[in-house]
Amino acid sequence: MPHLIFQRGSGPIVAAAVHDGHDMRPRLEDRIAIDEDQRLHEEDPYTGELAQVAKTQIVGLRSRFEVDLNRPRDEAVYLDPEDAWGLKVWRQPPTEEMIEKSLQEYDAFYASVEELLKDLVEQYGHVAVYDLHSYNHRRGGVEADPDLNPEVNIGTGTMDRDYWGPVVDRFIHDLREHKYHGRSLDVRENVKFQGGQLSRWIHEKFPRQVCSLAIEFKKTFMDEWTGETDPSEIEVIFDVLSSTLPGVREELEKL
Repeated sequence: MPHLIFQRGSGPIVAAAVHDGHDMRPRLEDRIAIDEDQRLHEEDPYTGELAQVAKTQIVGLRSRFEVDLNRPRDEAVYLDPEDAWGLKVWRQPPTEEMIEKSLQEYDAFYASVEELLKDLVEQYGHVAVYDLHSYNHRRGGVEADPDLNPEVNIGTGTMDRDYWGPVVDRFIHDLREHKYHGRSLDVRENVKFQGGQLSRWIHEKFPRQVCSLAIEFKKTFMDEWTGETDPSEIEVIFDVLSSTLPGVREELEKL
């Protein structure tokens, strides 16, 4: 069973959706305590569809409950409830052999991303990664305070913000400028999240070659508890995201 989709295309922009996956290896699925609905609630469904915004795409197929590609390696396999929003993940914990198999996939992922980004940097000089996620805003069944939960959160806490400022500012500007149901999206920076391990690792490896924008969409396109989705809303978000591509390419070329 493949654990990733790696689609190589042209252009200096990569879209990654590492939390899109829902699959688990059968031996692990036999041991898990939470059901599929609980897993789906904490995963980032449909970010894989949004990743089609770029010609080069990285989409995770494994559930983050098997291995979380957006956490440090020593935290990538959830073992205790505090690792997973208080959930008791395992009915029977995975063996060391199972954990090692998951971490092998983690290592293979980062090795593949490093090779891809080196090739793109060599070809284009500067590259942007759209690190796509979504987040829950109705925990406990109650609508969260909108002042603390923007429709789009841009995480830039792991980058050299001064150096990458033109790219970040243009991206945010173009997101806001594109009309979303006749208005501007509520796009803010580092309110909910500042970026996870993928963005942190990219900025450590390629500090002035690759700009990873950790993009978190509030789950307004679906009911986060039932999983019921509005496909037309996903299309609208896709169009808004697409509108940022020309400006980001332009700013990368200026660096």
